[in-house]
Amino acid sequence: MKSLKLTKLSVLVSSLLAAGSIMAQTQTVNVGVSVSATGPAASLGIHERNTVDIVPTKVGDVEIKYFVLDDATDTAQAVRNMRKLISEQRIDVMVGSTVTPGSLGLVDVGAEMKVPVISLAGNAVVVEPQEGAKVWAFKTPQNDALMATAIRHNMEKQGIKKVGYIGFADAYGTSWLSELEKALEGSGIEVVARESFARSDTSVTGQVMKLIAARPDAIVIGTAGTPGALPQTELIQRGFKGVTYHTHGSANNDFLRVCGRACEGVILPVGPVVVADQLDHSHPSKVGALEYIKLYDDKFGEGTFNSFGAHMWDASVLINAAIPAAIESGEQPGTEGFRVAMRDSLENLQEVLGVHGVFNTSKENHNGMDERARVVIKIENGKWVYDPELE
Repeated sequence: MKSLKLTKLSVLVSSLLAAGSIMAQTQTVNVGVSVSATGPAASLGIHERNTVDIVPTKVGDVEIKYFVLDDATDTAQAVRNMRKLISEQRIDVMVGSTVTPGSLGLVDVGAEMKVPVISLAGNAVVVEPQEGAKVWAFKTPQNDALMATAIRHNMEKQGIKKVGYIGFADAYGTSWLSELEKALEGSGIEVVARESFARSDTSVTGQVMKLIAARPDAIVIGTAGTPGALPQTELIQRGFKGVTYHTHGSANNDFLRVCGRACEGVILPVGPVVVADQLDHSHPSKVGALEYIKLYDDKFGEGTFNSFGAHMWDASVLINAAIPAAIESGEQPGTEGFRVAMRDSLENLQEVLGVHGVFNTSKENHNGMDERARVVIKIENGKWVYDPELE
C-alpha cells in the first residue's frame, strides 16, 4: 500500500513538473533574425547583429529568445534563413533583412507561413501598399517618402531648381527615385538626370559624367552603407560644385570613414538617434537614444554605435510592445494563432517610443513614423552636425 501511494505521488509530481515545463515553454517567444553581416551591406548588418546582444529579453514573465543568421546580402539566402528558423526554432516573429530585396523575400515567406516580418530596410515598398503579402510586413526605418520630403524642404530653402539622381540599380534605388520625384511635385524643382549602379560596382565614372553634363544644382545619391562613397568621391574628383544630398542609408560611421573629405558638406535626413546628444531635451527619442548608444558603446567600444543597429533596437521595442496583447489573446507562442495575434498587436501600437522616432501603427500604416523620426544634418569635419536651419 505504501509503495502504491509513493508511486501515485511520484506520478503526480512528474505530471506537475511536466505541466510547469510546458507552461514555461509557452511563455517563451522566439524571434528569428536574418541580417547582412557580410556582403555589400555588411557595414549596416554587423551593427544590427551586434545589437541583438543588448536588447531586452524579458517582458514581464515572458522570455524572448533571438536566433540570428547571416544572409550575406543575398535575397535567396535570407529566404533560406527564414525557412530554417521557422522549421527548427518555430519562430513567432521574423526580423530582417538589412536591405530591401532581402526584406521583400522575407515578406513573401511571412505571408505564406503566417509569420509577421519586421524589416530593417528603408524603402516604403516593403510595407506599401498594405495588401496581399504585405499585411504581414512591418518596418522600423523611416519610409523614404518621409525623408524625401525633408530633402525637398532644404532644396527650396537653397533655391535649387535642377536635380540629378544616382542610386542603386535595385529596389532601394528605384524606390527612392520614385519617392523623390513625388516629393518634388509642385515645387518647381526638376529631376534632369537619372543614373544607377550595382552595389558591388567599383566604378561609376560614366554615370557621374552624364550627371554633371546635365548641369544640375544638386545631386541626390540613393544608396545605403559604404557603397554611397563611390559616387560621392567621383563627383568631387570630377569637379562637381553643387549641393550633394544622401539618403538616411548613408548615416553610418563606416560611410564617413570610407568617404573621407569627399563627404564634406553632404546634407542628409537621418533618424534622431544619429545626433541624439545634439538634440533638445524635449525630443521624445533623446533619452532612449542616449541609453541605447551607451549600451552599444559599452559592449562594442567607444564610438562604435551605428544608426542601423538602432533599427534593430527599435524592432525589439515593437516586439516587446506587441507581446502583452498577443499573450492576453490566450494563444500560445509557437503556434499559428499566436503569430496572428502578434501581427494584429503590431498593427495597433500607439505612441511607442523608439530611438529613431515614435511609432503609431494602424491597418493602413505598418511603419507608423511621423516628422518626429527625422532631422536634417550636415557632414562637417568628418562628423554629423545637426542644424535646425537645414530643415
